[in-house]
Order: sequence, then C-alpha cells, then structure tokens
Amino acid sequence: MGAFSDAVGSKTSPKKLINLLRGWPNLSLLPTQLLDKATHNVLKNQALAFPAMCYGPDAGDARLRKNIASWLTKFYQPTDAIADERICITGGASQNLACLLQVFTDPVYTRNIWIVAPAYMLSFRIFDDAGFHKKLRAVPEDDEGIDMEFLEEQIKKSEENPRSDENTEPRLKPNRPWGKVYKHIIYAVPTFSNPSFKTMSLRRREALVRLAREYDALIITDDVYDFLQWSSSLTPQTLSMDKAVMPRIVDIDRYLDGGAERNGADGFGNAASNGSFSKICGPGLRTGWCEGTVKLAYGVSQTGSSRSGGSPSQLTACFVGETLETGELQRFVLEELQPIYGKRYRRMVEAIHKELIPLGVRLPQMDREIVGGYFIWLTLPSPLKGAALAQRAKDEENVVVAPVSTIFSLGSRFGEN
Repeated sequence: MGAFSDAVGSKTSPKKLINLLRGWPNLSLLPTQLLDKATHNVLKNQALAFPAMCYGPDAGDARLRKNIASWLTKFYQPTDAIADERICITGGASQNLACLLQVFTDPVYTRNIWIVAPAYMLSFRIFDDAGFHKKLRAVPEDDEGIDMEFLEEQIKKSEENPRSDENTEPRLKPNRPWGKVYKHIIYAVPTFSNPSFKTMSLRRREALVRLAREYDALIITDDVYDFLQWSSSLTPQTLSMDKAVMPRIVDIDRYLDGGAERNGADGFGNAASNGSFSKICGPGLRTGWCEGTVKLAYGVSQTGSSRSGGSPSQLTACFVGETLETGELQRFVLEELQPIYGKRYRRMVEAIHKELIPLGVRLPQMDREIVGGYFIWLTLPSPLKGAALAQRAKDEENVVVAPVSTIFSLGSRFGEN
C-alpha cells in the first residue's frame, strides 16, 4: 500500500510514526534465516538448483505443489486429501487474480464483478485492467459476512437486463479447451477479512457456493490470512492453532451437494482459492498458489504469460518448497508468527476496550473464539466521521489509520463512520 499518500505520516509531528494502514508483515518477523538455509540447500544441490534456475513447468515446481497440498490437507482437513493436481504455483495473490480474469472472464460477456465490501482497495485496479471498470459492484456485509439476499437480488436484476438476452456467448475471448468464461465473478476475503476483520459464517459460504452454481459465477477468494490465527481471549494463547477455523469456499465446492464434479457439471467448479506466502514469508518472494478443481488449476497454468515465460515464481518457489519439505516453515508459523501476532492483537484489543468502547466505538463479531489476520475494523458512534478522525490521528499523534473513504470507493450502503 506504499502508493497511497495516506500511508505517509505527519512530517511535522515530533512523535514516532505508527502506521496501521499497511498490510505488510513486520520486518522483525521475516524468516530470513530460514530462507537463507533453504536457499543454500537448493543451490548446492544441482538436482534442485538447475531446474530452479530454468523455465519452470506451467503449473509450477512439482515439489512445492506436493508440499502445499500436504500442508493444506493437514490444516483444512477436507473430507479427501488435496491432490497436487489441484494446485498451480503463482506469482502471488494479486498476480493470480489477474491471471484468473485473463482465463475465465470476458469483459463483455461477464456481467459483473461482485466485490464483498468493504474491500481490499488495490484489487480494483486489477479488475479495471481486465476491462471491468464499469462493472464493479459492491456487496455489503452483515455480522455473518456477505449479504446473500442483497447479492442474489442484484444478480437477478443484472440477468434481467435487456442486453443480457443478446449477450449469450463470449465476444472477445476465443473458445479454448483449458478455460471457460463465467457470467459473474464474486470476489471475497472470507476469513479474517481485509479490511473488515470479519469471518464469513459456514452457512453463508455454503449459500454462496449454491448461488454461484445457479448463476454461473466463479468465486475468487483471497485466503491469505488463514494461517495467521489466534485465540480471541485477552489471556495468552495456550491452544495450538494448527487447524483452520473454517473450511474454505473451495473446500465447500468440493463436497457440497455432490461437489464441483457432480453429474452435469462442467468440472471447472465455482471456486478458486488464492493463497500466498506474502503474509508469512514476505511479499518480496512473489510466490503463491491457486487451488481449484483439476480443470481450473490447469486453466490457470495455461495463462499466456506462464506458457511463454514458465511458472511465474520458479526460483523462489523452489526455496519456499524447501522450507515446507523440512517442516521449518510450518513450525515458524505455529511457534513464531501466531504467538507473537496474537500477543500484539491482545494488546491492541485491550486498549480498544479500555479507551474506545466506553466512547461508543464498536468491534465486529466479538463472540468469535478465534480471530486473526492483519486488520481490525472499528465503527465510530455518530456523528463522528472516519475521515476527520483519521486526519486528527495523523496530525496530532502521527498515527496512520484508514477511513472508509480510503479503502472503499465503489458506492455502498456504508456511512462515513
């Protein structure tokens, strides 16, 4: 988020800058020693080093795909183990969002991009670049996450548009056997959302999958915060957090009502999970993964840039694969990241309860046992305005926070507080 002027603190304040806007990992928690060891192990072994430094296979490094599949299976505990054929290595969640749009949308035929809001604002330009500038639509949340009634009503209206009768096939994208073009795209961060802090309930996730199937929609989820979880209790965490708080939407698409490959389905499914090592190892690695059905993962691997240049993150993917192979990255998440971020969360929330809650400030979903991610969403009492308060925090305390106007600009049912 370094491109945003709001991320710059006060130049005149004598107080130390505290920047709560950027979704960056803390520099002290970057696993430099772990990666140094993995890099050395890969580069000293010619059997690993030479493939790592050449054009990678379309789907990415096979060892990393296998290790990710095993890691995800242990963490999410789906009904059936995750096969590595469901995994495609990417250049991170942002890069893969662009690739998904390249392969699975047509800017004319695809009706709309439905974005659960408040939303990750830097995703908007990715949708703009894919030709959807005038087709971005906001979907509000309630305390369970996405407002399904609102979404279904709006999708129905879009299908009733007179122009929909003529828009029966992709206009700009050729028919390609490795891809398909969906009528709708739904974009969400369902677990520890950026920025709303909310986690979508299980019943909403299931309802969303059913809706996507009914209206030929692809649900693209950024599942980048799932491993960063801890107890919501203000007492120190004692339980292990090695299991996910909730099945992903891509997991639900595998088993719900016969699954993504049920009779009569085309096999592409209706969900794509965007994973990334950016929040765990550091965004500079530019390494992530996409999970979906075997057909969807293969379609992502056939993106033109990957077919031409090879896997988008071949060298660093091999380094990350080594950290998973040895189990060191998994231990780092459980023994370092979760406890430390959990401690910082408890200090932050304790201060909010002491200083802000008595003034009428509200936190969402306070009954959750497990929380996580990088963000905490606060709702101010009327008549306070978020933009005005953010400006005062910056000017008087050199604290940078994000008002709703900074992180959300699609038009919605949100006020300014």
